[in-house]
Amino acid sequence: MDVALALKALIMGLVEGFTEFLPISSTGHLILAGSLLDFTGPKVKVFEIAIQAGAMLAVCWEYRARIASVFAGLFSDDKAQRFVINLVIAFMPAAVLGFLFSKAIKATLFSPLPVALAFILGGLVILWVERRHKLAPIAARVDSVDDMTALDALKVGCAQAFALFPGTSRSGATIIGGMLFGLSRKAATEFSFFLAIPTLFSATVYSLYKERDLLSMADLPMFGIGTVAAFASAFLCVRWLLRYISSHDFTIFAWYRIVFGFIVIASAYSGMVAWAD
Repeated sequence: MDVALALKALIMGLVEGFTEFLPISSTGHLILAGSLLDFTGPKVKVFEIAIQAGAMLAVCWEYRARIASVFAGLFSDDKAQRFVINLVIAFMPAAVLGFLFSKAIKATLFSPLPVALAFILGGLVILWVERRHKLAPIAARVDSVDDMTALDALKVGCAQAFALFPGTSRSGATIIGGMLFGLSRKAATEFSFFLAIPTLFSATVYSLYKERDLLSMADLPMFGIGTVAAFASAFLCVRWLLRYISSHDFTIFAWYRIVFGFIVIASAYSGMVAWAD
């Protein structure tokens, strides 16, 4: 593997890790970064999904004690069983819809301009939700992920399904959706982290299996660099975000999305950047 390819894999891994758990869309940023780096094509699409495993492992490491306790009590602890059932319920809407429609979505929406529009629309939704919370503050009905019901999990899962559209943001959809459905900011954020484990794992395994004919042993260094970079940057991001939400809302991310979206659109129509599909 040449140095240029290794550097592109490193940059893409860092982009994935730093954006996966923020409400700004990792997929959207990977599409834009790949376009700027001239790092596109069918194999790159598999790479972009596969390196999500690094971000997933960062969550597993951060919450390793909690995950271990869930496994230990899987057959004896009602709380652990309810937690796992809620994750399965929340996982299903995106899994089913993704299986049915992912090919059509990738064919039509995996390009910079649709992503930019999704950035702007998602930012406006976040601003609306945060303004709603400030004008009419309501005490959260669910303070902890352990207090969630199956219906709460289903609602968050339906919100996650919106993230099938690139640029929407999986974490943004689940966190903001969770807050709209009565979860506290902390509970919504943590459940979004946990929900990433089955979601990203299944997406990685499915993509690698489905596109296995595109891959070879020579691709292992590229995938390894991207996955390790995603793990390291996601671990830092998760730690930072947990501290950030204790005293801040998500307004800054909304404005980032809106400004960045307009920059992409303006640069495309002015000819400053030749965004590649």
